[in-house]
Amino acid sequence: MQPTWSVVSAVVVLLAFLRETSAFYLTIDAHAEECFFDRVTTGTKMGLTFEGIDGGVYDIDVKITGPDSKVIHAEERASSGKYTFAAHMDGVYTYCFGNKMSTMTPKAVMFSMDVGEAPKPGADHPAPGADGSEHNKLEEQIKELSSALTAVKHEQEYMTVRDRIHRSINDSTNSRVVLWAFFVALVLCAMTLGQVFYLKRFFEVRRVV
Repeated sequence: MQPTWSVVSAVVVLLAFLRETSAFYLTIDAHAEECFFDRVTTGTKMGLTFEGIDGGVYDIDVKITGPDSKVIHAEERASSGKYTFAAHMDGVYTYCFGNKMSTMTPKAVMFSMDVGEAPKPGADHPAPGADGSEHNKLEEQIKELSSALTAVKHEQEYMTVRDRIHRSINDSTNSRVVLWAFFVALVLCAMTLGQVFYLKRFFEVRRVV
């Protein structure tokens, strides 16, 4: 029964470590900027994943700022990206999405902010003993598995969004190609009728009364 209880315990702990992380959708008007905040402690692993989904060429400005107003990461006119880092101090960390370079077009972005578990005091110096060591090792493996599952989930969400965006672009392109072909056909028909009428008038024999 011991192996069975070990598996059950591992599953329960894994579910406890799994974070409820869902993607958010945000529309940013022209010349505007939207910011979000997370308060964490030193050493906490954090991550930001984003994907432009609508507006222009899906580009957006991204900036991450620490509690000391230090810019941790910044990108301009990025259509997608993923950045992870560890908090260098306690306080509020700011994620900002900007659309200031656009004059009229609003932009839509899909993003997720991941905040890991805060490091426990004395985690670097676990209590001696075989049981404690095995427990800490299992806990670390479960944390890594939780992070990997979260990353896979986000990757699937962004792949779904990217597929929808590409399908929309393809449909729009196909519609424009069909309309252009129809327009060209109408122009050719009009030119053909005009040439026939012109040639008919050119070779027409006029009777002199």
